Amino acid sequence: MDDILSNIGLTPEQKAFRRKVIGGSDANTLMSGNDERILHLWKEKRGEAESDDLSDVLQVMLGNWTEPFNRAWFTKQSKRPVTNVGDQLICLDHPFMGATLDGMTDDKSVLWEAKHVSAFTKDEEVMMKYYPQLTHNMIVCGVSRAILSVIFGNHRYQAFEVDFNETYAIRLLEVEKNFWDCVQNGIEPVIVAPKYEGPVARIVDMTGNNEWASAAKDFLDTMEAAKLHDDAKDSIKELIEADVVEARGHGIVAKRSKTNAITIKKDKK
Repeated sequence: MDDILSNIGLTPEQKAFRRKVIGGSDANTLMSGNDERILHLWKEKRGEAESDDLSDVLQVMLGNWTEPFNRAWFTKQSKRPVTNVGDQLICLDHPFMGATLDGMTDDKSVLWEAKHVSAFTKDEEVMMKYYPQLTHNMIVCGVSRAILSVIFGNHRYQAFEVDFNETYAIRLLEVEKNFWDCVQNGIEPVIVAPKYEGPVARIVDMTGNNEWASAAKDFLDTMEAAKLHDDAKDSIKELIEADVVEARGHGIVAKRSKTNAITIKKDKK
């Protein structure tokens, strides 16, 4: 088992390369808003702290182990081969930015990234978490499209195609430049990732709103009727035998679809 695990993860050369630049996974950290993680990353880049030992982190090791399968599965499903696996690149325009590639596809015009996440992770959560890394690596590679190839647990696979967002890229570049200046000049970063500037969550009292009062009354008055309605639908469906495709009587008609779903409506005949 130890021999198997020793072949998973970053090589010493890859670790040395990542120390010299801001990498794609670093971009995720910088945009996380987590001050503790950002400070630790700053110390790593300055050589004042070692990288976290992830060899006992199941999710990380499992992701590394399944990456070759992820790549093969993507190619099988899409007929698009993945090349340039493990290539290390430095951005010509911004030399402090680097990337170790999971791969490229479509004749090196599209970035390819592999992830293995929890079965309970939502699509939007995956995109929110890894979009900084995708954007960072697209900048380094000079491409305008990326594919996030994701295995959810052991039961679902999804490839997300992402376009380069220039507005977001400008924001990310500003964050990374500020962080790298801190690294170079020995200035401890305080606030690196921009704070959320959207609506603030509020709790309000709608007692004085007449429209709210009217809608609330209707809601409460019809709760019992709605429950009675649902119970009636269930009773009607139970009365329809398995080989019946249509039943009518007493002002209603119930029809069974090809997928075995029963729809009940008012009979207009």
